[in-house]
Amino acid sequence: MTSARFDDRVVLITGGAGAIGEATARTFAALGATVVLAGRDAERLATTAARITAELEADGRAGAVDWVRTDVTDDARVAHLVAEVVRRHGGLHVAFNCAGVLGPVGPLADLDEASWRSVVDVNLTGVFLTMRHEIAHMRAHGGGTVVNMASNIGAHGRRPGLAAYAATKAAVSALTRAAARDHIGDGVRVNAVSPGASDTPMSFRPGESRADRDARIAVGVPAGRVSDPSEVAAAVVWLASDASAYVVGHDLVVDGGTTA
Repeated sequence: MTSARFDDRVVLITGGAGAIGEATARTFAALGATVVLAGRDAERLATTAARITAELEADGRAGAVDWVRTDVTDDARVAHLVAEVVRRHGGLHVAFNCAGVLGPVGPLADLDEASWRSVVDVNLTGVFLTMRHEIAHMRAHGGGTVVNMASNIGAHGRRPGLAAYAATKAAVSALTRAAARDHIGDGVRVNAVSPGASDTPMSFRPGESRADRDARIAVGVPAGRVSDPSEVAAAVVWLASDASAYVVGHDLVVDGGTTA
């Protein structure tokens, strides 16, 4: 794990109740950050925040975890999210835009417009909206760091049946680089992380057992396994840390060699 500390820094994580969002929140909080989880499901957010808080207290660690309900596809709610984080905690220094959906699996010709738009709205427009408000605050308050969730499916590789997902994640990679060039002069660093298969619900096919999933992944991934969400979290934390201060507009692939 990185030795970086995030004391006195406020970290916002969208998709915070998901497996990678939770693992990243746990890592940031253990390193002293105040972490705010955001997402649509208030009950899951509250449960996740309480679970991490209890772990911190049991270990005698100093971080804190809060949550705010939002919808990353709604500009007004994203603006409220950033304003609420700042109101409660005095600032915003790091953002991990992790909210995303896989969407329906199947050939492009069978994909209906509503499904296409729902994937684009969350995976791409949601990243645009959150970045827009996060960076606006950071630019006006001395800078910060943003990490966007892309994927090894998109700019780095493709899979049959995932056209909308691949298109949006490739776009996130490009959007990240564009934003990085636009705002590094403002003291805001923007990067992306592109995980491969990780131990999350998204890694399972319908009806697939853990043993079946692991056997399938072992054949297709050079490392022979899915990643643990904490391994993706470690990459996010490094990109957000001062240790990567000269890393700008990078898309860090964490996929066990799948797209090497």
